[in-house]
Amino acid sequence: MPFARRQFLRSAAAAAVVTLIGEARARPAGADRLGFGAVPATLRDAVTVPAGYEAQVLYPWGSPTGIAGAMPAFAPDASNSAAEQAQQAGMHHDGMHFLPLDGSPDRGLLVMNHEYTDEQLLHPDGASPMTAEKARKSLHAMGVSVIEIALTPAGWRQVLPSRFARRIHGRTPMRISGPASGSPLMRTAGDPTGERVAGTFANCAMGVTPWGTYLTCEENFQVYFGAPKLSPTPAQRRYGLGAGAWVDYWRVEERFDLAKHPNESNRFGWVVEIDPFDPASTPVKRTALGRKHQESATCTLTRDGRLAVYMGDDSNFEYLYKFVSRDKVRPGQDAAARAANRDLLDEGTLHVARFGADGRGQWLALRHGHGGVDAASGFASQAEVLVHARQAADIVGATRMDRPEWIAVDPASGAVHVALTHNGLRGQPGMPPVDAANPRAGNLFGGILRWREDGGDAAASGFAWDHFVLAGDPAQPEAGARYPDAEADAFGCPDGLHFDSGGLLWIQTDMSGSAIGKGPMAALGNNQMLCADPASGRIKRFLVGPAGCEITGCVLTPDCRSLFVNIQHPGETRADGSGTPNSAWPDGILPGSARPRSATVVVRRRDGGIVGT
Repeated sequence: MPFARRQFLRSAAAAAVVTLIGEARARPAGADRLGFGAVPATLRDAVTVPAGYEAQVLYPWGSPTGIAGAMPAFAPDASNSAAEQAQQAGMHHDGMHFLPLDGSPDRGLLVMNHEYTDEQLLHPDGASPMTAEKARKSLHAMGVSVIEIALTPAGWRQVLPSRFARRIHGRTPMRISGPASGSPLMRTAGDPTGERVAGTFANCAMGVTPWGTYLTCEENFQVYFGAPKLSPTPAQRRYGLGAGAWVDYWRVEERFDLAKHPNESNRFGWVVEIDPFDPASTPVKRTALGRKHQESATCTLTRDGRLAVYMGDDSNFEYLYKFVSRDKVRPGQDAAARAANRDLLDEGTLHVARFGADGRGQWLALRHGHGGVDAASGFASQAEVLVHARQAADIVGATRMDRPEWIAVDPASGAVHVALTHNGLRGQPGMPPVDAANPRAGNLFGGILRWREDGGDAAASGFAWDHFVLAGDPAQPEAGARYPDAEADAFGCPDGLHFDSGGLLWIQTDMSGSAIGKGPMAALGNNQMLCADPASGRIKRFLVGPAGCEITGCVLTPDCRSLFVNIQHPGETRADGSGTPNSAWPDGILPGSARPRSATVVVRRRDGGIVGT
């Protein structure tokens, strides 16, 4: 049967890894721990926070990253060169994490993803015609930033320059490791060994290892590959690859031409490990974790000290995954620990989830030679299982989910929460029907599902699950919204999730720019961030973003007195990012007065207290 809140038992492993990699336990316990006044749903083109709080813009697109001798200023007319963009904040900030320096909550590294580009904003004359310079600039505008920040009497500021400052982007040299490294599916004309690749892009959610490295997730990589004419193979279609592309890199950079270089796309869709403390280190694509439209790489420890990594595949009817390492984690976050754990993510077992109607679930191993995943079903090796993880999951009978996004582990109970953002195709003609874990046809609003591993052990093969939230507007009966507390503030399309060290769950939303404030979404306002107390079921709206934006990426300092949140693609009016922006945030007041810029925002209490209490 689905587990109730009173059945959640403390998971020592989950609590240990949160303490090890993040925030000290700073929150007081109590019946109502959400000690702020909820902000109303609004369509204001601004960042709205509760009374007694302030929001500061930090590191918008185009800001210098802080590389010594290379700190070009942002050009408001988008005239920065490709070389300059490689030294500046990328576009469309997403997942991020704060890593303290010397144990201080007031100084640290902020590491963040840059998910995709808006070509109309990136170049003075827009996307067309595509040129080699535009392609380079676009690839440089994605990836990851590592910046150093410090709290000053005037608020948080970048440390400029910083010895840690670094931009990792779509042309940065990287290593491919794990079972798929060197396999025939990974070899290309540019890399006959199948062991090296240029760049990472489509960087969405993330994770942090216990030894202090950053895991960035390659999500919608497929939209950057194309060809003038192409009949996609079944394997390519399974990952959404085809002739068309969001950005026509293939016209000027041949490796993106699927017809000429079909294996290049196999080298994307991975979890990439980055050492933020060593700017000279080479990022590594960890193939043992499987290839998918990667969303989240949330780490926790198993009872015996190994690492479990929870991952989603953010597409309609795709799956939830868990990787469990073969070896135990060497404790610590210093250089010695990072060296000791350098290869830990290369050996282990990838699993996929099946949810039963009785509230029980199973983790099914994706291992060559087991469960029908073998040569007879088209898999010649474990490398092929990992490159084609979706097809392997099909064979073992995993549950097709409503777009699994961010995953977060409750440090108090060990319960694992996943945002299922929405799936309007569920139950439609010719599409998979509703099931217990995905119970709504035409699911416009999404929800949050949670599970508890058997015995509180992340290595377990079984779990109990239930729904924490079925999101939506309760005033619309057909939405089927269900909140754990009758007074919960309504929201739709949950995406980002983050537990702070005191066990409060921060929820971020991603309603499409074309749907915000309209039809079924009319009462929900702009995209927002809410705070939930799983113990009481109370959910309050904490922040609402500017027009057209997505709210994504969330982390607090170790003392829980500063909260970092990313404002992505302000001004978006259409799902494909085209159209005239309806925002000039953060530089302008009226749309059209300035190019909207994704940015990190720091939220603090004016009295210096703990955020959210």
